[in-house]
Amino acid sequence: MTNHWIDLKNADVILIMGSNAAENHPISFKWVTEAQRNGGKLINVDPRFTRTSSKADIYAPIRSGTDIAFLGGMIKYILDNKLYHEEYVVRYTNASFIVGKNFSFADGLFSGYDESKRSYDKSKWAFEADEKGVTKRDPGLKDPQCVFNLLKNHYDRYTLTLVSQITGTPEKQLLEVYQAYSETGKPDKAGTIMYAMGWTQSTHGTQNIRTMSIIQSLLGNMGMAGGGVNALRGESNVQGSTDQGLLFHILPGYLPTPPASFGSLAVYNEKFTPKSSDPRSANWWQNRPKYMTSLLKSLFGDKATAENDFGYHWLPKIDDGKAYSWLDLFDVMYAGKIKGFFAWGQNPACSGANANKTRKAMAKLDWMVNVNLFDNETGSFWKGPGMKPAEIKTEVFMLPACVSVEKEGSITNSGRWMQWRYEGPKPLGNSRPDGDIIVELGLKLKELYAKGGAFPEPITNLKWDYVTNGKYDPHKIAKEINGYWVKDKTIGEVTYKAGTLVAPGFALLQADGSTSCGNWIYCGSYTDKGNMSARRNQEDAPNKIGLYPSFAWAWPVNRRIIYNRASCNPKGQPYNDKRWVVKWDAEGKKWVGDVPDGPWPPLQNPDSSEREDGRYAYIMTREGFAQLYGPGLNDGPFPEHYEPLECPVEKNMMNKQRMNPVAPVFGGEADTFATCDPKFPFVGTTYRVSEHWQTGLMTRPLPWLMELQPQMFVEMSEELAKLRKIKNGERVLVSSARGKVQATAIVTARFKPFKIGETIVHEVGMPYHYGWRWPATGKEESANLLTPSTGDANTRIPETKAFMVNVTKL
Repeated sequence: MTNHWIDLKNADVILIMGSNAAENHPISFKWVTEAQRNGGKLINVDPRFTRTSSKADIYAPIRSGTDIAFLGGMIKYILDNKLYHEEYVVRYTNASFIVGKNFSFADGLFSGYDESKRSYDKSKWAFEADEKGVTKRDPGLKDPQCVFNLLKNHYDRYTLTLVSQITGTPEKQLLEVYQAYSETGKPDKAGTIMYAMGWTQSTHGTQNIRTMSIIQSLLGNMGMAGGGVNALRGESNVQGSTDQGLLFHILPGYLPTPPASFGSLAVYNEKFTPKSSDPRSANWWQNRPKYMTSLLKSLFGDKATAENDFGYHWLPKIDDGKAYSWLDLFDVMYAGKIKGFFAWGQNPACSGANANKTRKAMAKLDWMVNVNLFDNETGSFWKGPGMKPAEIKTEVFMLPACVSVEKEGSITNSGRWMQWRYEGPKPLGNSRPDGDIIVELGLKLKELYAKGGAFPEPITNLKWDYVTNGKYDPHKIAKEINGYWVKDKTIGEVTYKAGTLVAPGFALLQADGSTSCGNWIYCGSYTDKGNMSARRNQEDAPNKIGLYPSFAWAWPVNRRIIYNRASCNPKGQPYNDKRWVVKWDAEGKKWVGDVPDGPWPPLQNPDSSEREDGRYAYIMTREGFAQLYGPGLNDGPFPEHYEPLECPVEKNMMNKQRMNPVAPVFGGEADTFATCDPKFPFVGTTYRVSEHWQTGLMTRPLPWLMELQPQMFVEMSEELAKLRKIKNGERVLVSSARGKVQATAIVTARFKPFKIGETIVHEVGMPYHYGWRWPATGKEESANLLTPSTGDANTRIPETKAFMVNVTKL
């Protein structure tokens, strides 16, 4: 989230799209309700009329997988009717930047496309620069090559009629949504977006979010109270785990994972550190070498020295050109090229796309370790449906882990708030906290590698002193993540002593090896003043907008709303006096309110050549501006509508490319897919229900929850049920090109048929919480037996929200 949960109450308009917040994030919804009580409007766009829809002021249906068409139409509406926040667009976005002549777009493809590699040469999308290397700009927005005019041209095709034909949303409802949300382009209004996996789990998931960030930037909603782009995480610590480097392509603090070809720390820093020739750009990522060196010192301690490149050679690398995402790992596992697998706190036999492939892949392992609360479909995959235990060689080990309330440590919620939790009841049975398991595993590995190995140094040199009284100590890890001074260092008139915690924040981290820090964005979270995440002071900040700066701790540096200096005019005064986030105190020469995105004074004349002490507001981008045009993504600088891998139309009505031309497509025997195949005529989607949690491991064994939601079900419209002669409550078979699932039919008015072009298209929906282990009948299976092996072009998250199925009576 750029903002945070409580801040939702400050919004004038809330758009919930790609999410069913009322049902899946019910506590968050109390802030939505408060916004409505304050006069705010709630808009919900969803294929199904959900519990969120029932609370919305405006509801619009949409065919799954067509969000960019819907949002692209809103961009056109905003531009055509000049509803954008003009000063904000010119001052705070790259609307005025001049794009080079090599950029073009035609027939659904941007310039630089290589069909054989299914990838783009992004250099074709570069900006023009002057003789000093500073990007050329046209503040008047007249140049045909400026971003603003290229944006207008790109979305000029997204007419109400065409968007309606693609999405199935009636034109009247499109217009109602566009009008209501565009009202937030006024300086004293704010709109926010709440999205979840309905957006991300798509072959163009990243671009779904990019499209909304363009809308928010055009309307001036970034940095504002009640604004921003807000992701609703699926678990209470998904944000925290991502921050700590859970994904294959990032290290803690969103530092890029080095490829094998980067042979030294100097090469890594040179390749991955952005450079700006504009002195008014903070270009904060220019500090990446400080954060990387501090991370290496945290990992390897005294063993990391300048002479050995601070241990950079011991850091794992990824092979150039290879992806190590979920889809890729199980594809390689299916090919029999992985010997061992730790399934830690997960249930891939049910949670992963194309689950039949996943289960067959695990059968080709030599060993698997299942770390979980208790056995699940993954740990017992070898005796599941269709398996022949006698023919499966995989040896499965079970390590029982305790539940969250039985252990101490922090979680970081969707709003970036790090909050400390204490141990409640003691772990049951022989279960142990994950930290204890990891620490013991590390000690055993160090013991083994001390005796030798092909490359022992990364293990033997690993700093591993996180034990107190024989047990894992979460406070030691929290301090390690915050960072220490490891050498005495004098900066200005202050001398920092070795062994003390780095504070107040990451601005003090050094590239010379004098600081260690496990995650630079968490620097300041645990200091000599104590554990900042354990604070529970409920006093609000002076602006009274719900910041609560002394309750818990938010990264970065306890900032509650990111890019908050963009909420002010050129003189540093807020666009909205009633809900101001920060403002410049000219007398005190400082910002007051939230922790500002940098201490610099307002940049009053950004187009002047005269020197100013100020910096542009968007400090994390190289140029310092919000990116209406984003030349860094794999699938284009502007979002474009493409159909999902499986869809009900033969051709993309927006362009000549049916699906995202750079999305991953797997071609193995287990990766079959079907588009416009009469055997699978209906759109399928997946979602959650309140009564179950994730794949159901914590909820399906409980009889009172199973009584509430006892069976796998499929929701369908009354029209489809009539077409297939299916009655409410009957058992049916839902099938795709990859698998089959039995389900109970729920015939409901919550789904309605879509008119796509001249064709009537039906959509059905299923929860993904089930699996064969519970209930004991073994007939309630995972919806992911149906979903395809494909994913987003940037993150490679699987596309489980739009695929093609058939529904027949059993």
